[in-house]
Amino acid sequence: MVTPASVLLTVMAHPDDAELWAGGTIARHVHNGGTAIIAVPHHDAIRDAEAKSGARLLEADLCLMEQLSVSTVATMLRQVRPDVLITHPTSDIHPDHRRCAEVVLSALPDVVITTGHPKRAYHSDGYNNLDQHGRPLDLPIIIDVTSHWSTKLDALRLHGSQPINDHFEPMAEALGNLHGRRINSARAEAFRAVPILGCLPAAAGL
Repeated sequence: MVTPASVLLTVMAHPDDAELWAGGTIARHVHNGGTAIIAVPHHDAIRDAEAKSGARLLEADLCLMEQLSVSTVATMLRQVRPDVLITHPTSDIHPDHRRCAEVVLSALPDVVITTGHPKRAYHSDGYNNLDQHGRPLDLPIIIDVTSHWSTKLDALRLHGSQPINDHFEPMAEALGNLHGRRINSARAEAFRAVPILGCLPAAAGL
């Protein structure tokens, strides 16, 4: 019997968010035999094209949602049935990120009850590892992405309409170094498990 590949789904607010907050983890997941899907709302033609390019480089499928709503996300979750789900923290500095996280969390209970998926869900990092109150985000799950760091940055750089060189890439490097030091590796990404129906995953990683 062939075991189906584990499916990792990221639901993010903007086309470059998956690369910025979880690009190394996505690349690592695919490298290890899994399947990855990046879901973001439709933006304009330029940003949508950048999203397609970034997903392609990470070897992930792209889902461009017409709108970010509970019903849209719930329908997608039922169709995809991901094993692992990543979205923004509910305390993120960016209001679009907070709204995205709340929409995802609102969709989860009914979907998990009816499908059993996702098995595990996680919040990602945020701007400079700070929440909207200026406090460090508590992200105890650290994923070593050293071997996939260059792929993450290459995918991030494909979002040329955004301030990658002056802002996002330096921040990604700083966060990668920060979390890497926490596990004695060169580069890492950090996450926090989300309780699903009151249960936290037993796994130490994603």
